[in-house]
Amino acid sequence: MTFLFRLKLIPFHLFLAAASFSLSSSLNANSPNIIHIMVDDLGYGDLGCYGQKTIKTPNLDMMAKKGMKLTDYYSGNTVCRPSRLSLWTGKHMGHTPISSNANYIFKPEDITAAELLKKANYTTGGVGKWAMGGIETTGHPNHNGFDYWFGYLDQGQAHNYYPPYLWRNKEKIPLDGNILTNSPLDRKRVSKKRTTYSHDIITSEALNFIKKNQKKTFLLHVHWTIPHANNEGGRATGDGMEVPDYGIYNNKKWSSVKKGAAAMISRMDRDVGRILELLKELQLNKKTFVFFTSDNGPHSEGGHKHETFNSNGPLRGFKRDLYEGGIRVPAIAYWPGTIKAGTSYSKPLAFWDWLPTVCDLAHVSIPHDVDGISFVEALKGKYTNQKEHEFLFWKFSNKLAIRKGMWKGVIPGLGKKMELYNLELDIGEADNLAMKNPEKVRELKASIQNAIK
Repeated sequence: MTFLFRLKLIPFHLFLAAASFSLSSSLNANSPNIIHIMVDDLGYGDLGCYGQKTIKTPNLDMMAKKGMKLTDYYSGNTVCRPSRLSLWTGKHMGHTPISSNANYIFKPEDITAAELLKKANYTTGGVGKWAMGGIETTGHPNHNGFDYWFGYLDQGQAHNYYPPYLWRNKEKIPLDGNILTNSPLDRKRVSKKRTTYSHDIITSEALNFIKKNQKKTFLLHVHWTIPHANNEGGRATGDGMEVPDYGIYNNKKWSSVKKGAAAMISRMDRDVGRILELLKELQLNKKTFVFFTSDNGPHSEGGHKHETFNSNGPLRGFKRDLYEGGIRVPAIAYWPGTIKAGTSYSKPLAFWDWLPTVCDLAHVSIPHDVDGISFVEALKGKYTNQKEHEFLFWKFSNKLAIRKGMWKGVIPGLGKKMELYNLELDIGEADNLAMKNPEKVRELKASIQNAIK
């Protein structure tokens, strides 16, 4: 019997299925696992490897030492929901449906990075904060590329580290011993009885996902709420730093707010270490690309002030600003054997670059309508081959900002004139050069018009 004759005996749909599986398998055979860790409201100056002197972050410092530190990495926005939208769709604020924390539910036409990676047979999971749609909507993570989700679906509920429940896919999971005040004064986002700490449960789910899928090629998104304040708790009690214990800061002669703020960051650092240690234990560390960042700059909320630990480092501004302190965020890339240890990259990159980067790693075609660029070449140390942005653009309500090379233009509000800064000489945006450089101002304004077309 000839090969061609035997082939005819195979049902055509089974042949196509086998061919498709073979193609997917071959695509991700040389593709890494991908873990994206994003925390909430961590400032540029909050990590030791970015200059922090008081708060201890040994695991992230080690991650930077053995990987790559990105010095000019930017969030999608200066608050979380539009940042998340930019991250997953690959678009800057000129092309997203919202540019503030206004409610938005993912629509079927919104194509996420997770959906694209599923085309390469990636198993996809996420834990933590979502806020892009609940169980009865098109915005639920299961409808947007995630095979598995555990955590918060509601943005407001995510302020509370002791909620009465979390979500596993579309199943409500009670958290033992947590009871809300149910007070309209705190918008039902504060618990009067606190037993089960959500961050710890979410972290356990992330570790379990890795263990369960260690034989597969996977994408895992970890969006910890830490070190975001419980804003409502802060207004009710003066202290929104919800943490089970103060750890190494317990005996410091500090206020409870100060101890809690530091303890949240060190707890987050501890759990980054747990993820990296598990990858090593499972012999997945050389097969896994881990990226760490923050959704925006540091907060001054819940009784805490960003100045306490110099959380914005050398930068001006903080959360809700479009100055550097509100949008330039720490970013560390780690991939032993691929990313050279102790390296740094200083060209501007941003959240909307994440989608094309992971598509590049997974050998998936990058959609033509995204604003981002893949930075895989930079990760591999091939800096001369790395494509660079013409400009970066942000919009937050009526505030606008644009970066083009070393130049940064900021319009701080409706009816305000553009301010101009040379970031190469003035990272703290102290010297407004707009009056001295009217042509550069006109150039940046024209680029803003191009960005929002």
